[in-house]
Amino acid sequence: MKPPLNFSRQIDLSNVSLEKWKAERMHVQGYRFVGRHSAIKVCEWTKKCIRGRKCCYKEKFYGINSHRCVQMSPAVFFCDLNCLHCWRSLQFMLPKKNFKWDSPEEIFDGCIKEHRKFIQGFWGALKVNEKKMSEAEKPKHFAISLSGEPTLYPYLPEFIDLIKSKEMTAFLVTNGMHPKMIKKLINHQPTNLYLTLHAPNSELFQKECCPIVKNGWKKMLKTLNLLKEFDCNTVIRLTLNKVTNMRNPEEYAKIIEKANPKFVEVKAYMAVGGAREKLPYSTMPFFKEIKDFAKEIEKNSSYKIANDKKDSRVVLMKREDFD
Repeated sequence: MKPPLNFSRQIDLSNVSLEKWKAERMHVQGYRFVGRHSAIKVCEWTKKCIRGRKCCYKEKFYGINSHRCVQMSPAVFFCDLNCLHCWRSLQFMLPKKNFKWDSPEEIFDGCIKEHRKFIQGFWGALKVNEKKMSEAEKPKHFAISLSGEPTLYPYLPEFIDLIKSKEMTAFLVTNGMHPKMIKKLINHQPTNLYLTLHAPNSELFQKECCPIVKNGWKKMLKTLNLLKEFDCNTVIRLTLNKVTNMRNPEEYAKIIEKANPKFVEVKAYMAVGGAREKLPYSTMPFFKEIKDFAKEIEKNSSYKIANDKKDSRVVLMKREDFD
């Protein structure tokens, strides 16, 4: 029988009301904790890319190198929503009042250290691409998207500035529940700002997102209205499943037109991780279904299909006037 892991070396639980078994489960899944509330997890696409196989759709669409990407979160336990499609099923909570947050420097240095430590084992893997492996040890990209809601981290603007000061790119993914923080980021812009649009209306938003905060839909609309203030790549992402939110494409189109992002990603829900406990495999759209849904948005908007990646079941759309 495998001995229990010593998590006192992995994460400080003194200020986090998280059961020890949950932390152990996360560690086994590949999470590596940094400080009180941050974590990294090496993405499956990063692992594949290091081995010389296929890479993430973000490499195809936006040009980032999958093998040089650090997937992380500065708020790994905290989120305002418990979405049905979320594979990071952690029974999210919100930070307590006066929660002690780590500094951007502590998080940045810790994430780089844990990421490098984790990927060292790939030097012994079969068919490893040695050039990519060497490059992977010198990350050039932070995907602030691992788990939880990063806009809950109060020093997020400074954290993004720090990443970019290292000549690295930063992709931020938000659920749109904190428009005040998004407004702050207008002067501290990431490379890509992703907003996940969970549903086409308030009723379906409640069913899909199971929010633990009030007025979630109104907050989402406020954040959507701020996207036009950004010069960076703005992206609205739809993660669609056949049960709750893969419907009413004309309503999605109307919201997208008003928000005016540079890109839209129409993506299938994937039945992996904790999401399988809530939505079965049968609710995963096929690539053709995703592409057909994107075509319906295309008919009802000024956004045109620009690219796709079949094995990721995702279609990229771009604003007609954006090159």
